[in-house]
Amino acid sequence: MKAKKTDKEENETKIALFKGKQIRKTIHENEWWFSVVDVVGVLTDSTNPRDYWFKMKVRVQNEDGAELSTFCRQLKLKAPDKKMRETDCANTEGIFRIIQSIPSPKAEPFKRWLAKVGYDRIQEIEDPELASKRARAIYLAKGYPAAWVEKRLRSIAIREELTDEWQNRGVKEDREYAILTAEISKATFGLTPSEYKALKGLKRENLRDHMEDLELLFSMLGEAATTKITRNRDAQGFDQSKKAAREGGSVAGRARKDLEKRAGQKVVTSKNYLGLTAKGKKLLKK
Repeated sequence: MKAKKTDKEENETKIALFKGKQIRKTIHENEWWFSVVDVVGVLTDSTNPRDYWFKMKVRVQNEDGAELSTFCRQLKLKAPDKKMRETDCANTEGIFRIIQSIPSPKAEPFKRWLAKVGYDRIQEIEDPELASKRARAIYLAKGYPAAWVEKRLRSIAIREELTDEWQNRGVKEDREYAILTAEISKATFGLTPSEYKALKGLKRENLRDHMEDLELLFSMLGEAATTKITRNRDAQGFDQSKKAAREGGSVAGRARKDLEKRAGQKVVTSKNYLGLTAKGKKLLKK
């Protein structure tokens, strides 16, 4: 099972789109679990989907004695304030049961969409290469250059290798992942991820989706060096992993400074792909 990523970088919480509206989802026990409140909001267009969900549970229990909450689990999803908060979530089967109690013309197309999303995950578990293929297709559809896409996919693989190593060595808490990632970033680029995002004018966007080629390459170097040092020293727990992260990032940081000195140009840039991804989102909704 893969470790959680920071920033929540790639994968702790994903955003799915149904007819242009966001539905938060996360992987739990090798399947997708969806935010019930988000689903209710999409199907009802309610201005207060949380209240609608509460009243709906009461109504269904009074009408047929069913406890809709039994189909749910409290899982952590990123809230609008960017904090990870426990949220009512249900898997594909549970969501199917819940939407039976929602009178909405969107119910049937939503069921088809939901079945497709769930099936995609099953395919990815059986053949992990499919996940990379889908990610490549999405980046290309957004308009990213093919060469950039290959680097981005490689950076994801390197990141997963590192977080797997952390998880196996006793790093468990979300906060610890964030701290370790910040140590690498600070040593590599002289900026924490939040400072880096501010420089690029980003808010909720994924930082690495807005890095240029050299930024991605040095990011990969910092994390690959951290993985190597962690393994060779058999670092255990948060404190030892933090030291390895700082040293791994320093390897990339020294290389970055050497390149900047010789090339006469900074690696870190305020440039981003916001215009490109906005165009891509329109393409993906069609």
